[in-house]
Amino acid sequence: MNVFGVDIGGSGIKGAPVDLGRGDLAEARHKVLTPHPATPEAVADGVREVVEHFGWSGPVGVTFPGVVTDGTTRTAANVDKDWIDRDARRLLGDRLGRPVTVVNDADAAGIAEMNFGAGRGRHGTVILLTLGTGIGSAVFTDGRLVPNTELGHLELHGHEAEKRASTKAKEDEDLSWHHWAKRVRKYLAHVEMLFSPELFIIGGGVSRKADKFLPLIEDIRAEIVPARLQNNAGIVGAAMAAHSESGAHIGASAVTAEGGAA
Repeated sequence: MNVFGVDIGGSGIKGAPVDLGRGDLAEARHKVLTPHPATPEAVADGVREVVEHFGWSGPVGVTFPGVVTDGTTRTAANVDKDWIDRDARRLLGDRLGRPVTVVNDADAAGIAEMNFGAGRGRHGTVILLTLGTGIGSAVFTDGRLVPNTELGHLELHGHEAEKRASTKAKEDEDLSWHHWAKRVRKYLAHVEMLFSPELFIIGGGVSRKADKFLPLIEDIRAEIVPARLQNNAGIVGAAMAAHSESGAHIGASAVTAEGGAA
């Protein structure tokens, strides 16, 4: 079965039909640049452009880079503040003319990785971190998602963690892989102190270059691996959310302890 997924990021809006049997894209994804300012109306137009590129007419799952509760976006760290307390499900549904499910972007990526990727079959506490424009997080305990954790906003040495350890911070400050890896290590050590996970999964576009920085991260007890679905995880997770009966129930019922769909 194919379902459409869209991943809204700080720099790009990308989407594609997803084969839920394989947990992979059914067609090559289409991407448009995220508008600046990233107002709800402008982003909705971008989402529509991506969906219409494929001539898609069925339900659509959409990720959002912030807290999402029952289709309403509650925070907006890396997009326009007009997203705060916006009924995104209604906005996008009206713009697309079809049913839309909205889910936190890192939660969507985490669900995809737990079902089809690096977290499949893993028990205990697993934390996926997406390193990109910001830092997204998805926390699982025995396969169950704790939604909207937003661990990128933890304070680290007097700074918001994502301002120091995101991929954007690396690019903005022109950091070497070695220097940036030291920052990521400090961040992982802080998260490990709080949650004691068995596994960290590192996602986002930078996961394609995991060999350049993961070997530089030492003194972390948890296993650290790159996301297997890499930067497509959000699209896959969005499609999974759209396929479930309600995006609001995704944290309670979408993932089993075995890493399969409930």
